[in-house]
Amino acid sequence: MSVTRTAEVFVDPHFTIGEVDPLLFGSFVEHLGRCVYTGLFEPGHPAADATGLRTDVLALIRELGVTMVRYPGGNFVSAYRWEDGVGPADLRPRRLDPAWRTVETNRFGLGEFMAFTRAAGVEPMMAVNLGSRGIAEAGDLLEYCNHPSGTTLSDLRGAHGSPEPYGIRWWCLGNELDGPWQVGHKTADEYGRLAAETARLMRLIDPSVRLTACGSSGSGMPTFGEWESTVLTHAYDEVDYLSLHAYYDPDATDQASYLASAVDMERFITDVIALCDAARARRRSARRLSLSFDEWNIWYMSRQRPGQGEWPRAPRLLEDVYTVADAVVLGSLLITLLRHCDRVTAACLAQLVNVIAPITTEPGGPAWRQTTFHPFAQAARHGRGQVLRLHVTSPTSETAKYGDVPLLHATAVHGEDGTLTVFAVNRDPAASLPLTVHLGGFAASGPVTHSVLADADPTAVNTMAEPDRVTPRDRPAPPVENGRLALTLPPLSWNVIRLPLA
Repeated sequence: MSVTRTAEVFVDPHFTIGEVDPLLFGSFVEHLGRCVYTGLFEPGHPAADATGLRTDVLALIRELGVTMVRYPGGNFVSAYRWEDGVGPADLRPRRLDPAWRTVETNRFGLGEFMAFTRAAGVEPMMAVNLGSRGIAEAGDLLEYCNHPSGTTLSDLRGAHGSPEPYGIRWWCLGNELDGPWQVGHKTADEYGRLAAETARLMRLIDPSVRLTACGSSGSGMPTFGEWESTVLTHAYDEVDYLSLHAYYDPDATDQASYLASAVDMERFITDVIALCDAARARRRSARRLSLSFDEWNIWYMSRQRPGQGEWPRAPRLLEDVYTVADAVVLGSLLITLLRHCDRVTAACLAQLVNVIAPITTEPGGPAWRQTTFHPFAQAARHGRGQVLRLHVTSPTSETAKYGDVPLLHATAVHGEDGTLTVFAVNRDPAASLPLTVHLGGFAASGPVTHSVLADADPTAVNTMAEPDRVTPRDRPAPPVENGRLALTLPPLSWNVIRLPLA
């Protein structure tokens, strides 16, 4: 660890990275475990509405600030028949889901998902099955969803109770098809051609769609780089986004590297930007692809239990309980996404309810916020506007994976409401970190607020019995003096510092 024990942040209104796209605060609903059944959807629950949606969960989703939800997968989509989830619910077939070794009842399908998006006030992002199916089925789904009327499929939607088109704009061309675990796994050449041809058909049906091609399932994939280059050789001119996926597994034997997980996310983003821009240069194209980080989260993968072969319905799968340390790392990942808002213009925290999620429910019982709920909600609420390009000085800590890493991880947003918000993480688990924010051309016009998520016990969690054990707390903040704000970040903490501007 370096000798200097103070950190500094220099901000200036003239140095910006870009405007935050609201879609950066998306999430993800997959037919996996209890994300849908007894999560979002539980007919008969005391809080269920007439459609079976849990209104207590809907209230938490609105508080979380989610703007977009990706559906229905994930690995689930690569063997999914969308037709199974439309029409009268009591006539829908039950199917084996090979992705998660469960039985899918299809009681919740496309119409129910669209009712959910309207109730929650979020945009839908629909994934098409390019694993076990292909171009024709993707075109059929788009026609069913978006064509006004007068065709068999659009009129079928009307007969199912939705005469007005759904108007779904954002679409994913498959999911993780570089992965050998995926139903319909493909080579980069196979997928690139399929994605390009599917995109062409979908734009013929609805020119307004915005399309995402599958990038690598993670930066550790053996085909990473080569996959992107080959896929974009085929599909660069046909798509709007390239996807990234990353999960970070807490490692109790190497806490320093885990707390610095955002270093890996940062490298992944900059590498994919380089690959996209190299494809652009080869094609001499004027178009610049955006990135959709449409799966990201903390996931205790080492605790995952393989399927037992019993093919259950909506079992408890991947229901990680998140600690204070996990919330701080998730906040750091959010900072990274904001720092790349000029290119990462959509992102989805995976997933939304119960399955590695910020919201947990009990069947027939309550719903509550996990520790990770709070950094996301605060970023979604206060991270709107122009992200500033900061100059940061910080002491460092040595990590096994990433070398010396700054203890301070920070970004700042000049908000639409005229407020400057600094999001800051102190990665040091043992010591507070004095911080000075130099305001440059900004002038404060009112009192500073400082919200902190931290705890003397970094393993503290929220539970059904103690749902508010971990929550952000306001701390006294000093006034701005001579254009500087001096305060202290507690050990292992997520901090939101807000200054109203003149």
